[in-house]
Amino acid sequence: MPQLSAPAVSYLLVLMAVMSVFLFAMMGLDKGKARRGKWRVSEKTLFVFALLGGALGGTAGMFLFRHKTKHRTFRLGFPLLAAAQLALLAWLYLKQ
Repeated sequence: MPQLSAPAVSYLLVLMAVMSVFLFAMMGLDKGKARRGKWRVSEKTLFVFALLGGALGGTAGMFLFRHKTKHRTFRLGFPLLAAAQLALLAWLYLKQ
């Protein structure tokens, strides 16, 4: 298996950080929209951003804003995705 270079791992870290900040903000905005009865961000969209590297921010936003915490798929899915993403990042970092 080819090894990733240090910049590749760094790019992945930056991608995950940017996606996490973005999903954290989306969770906060969606909670605000839910309170005001306005147009909402779809659950599918939230999960896509979590899958693209933002699960850590999504998990933090979910618990900080108390948003989607009653949904089992979010309550279990976001933290599990975050753990998997952090484990992958750690594995890639240690493997280089």
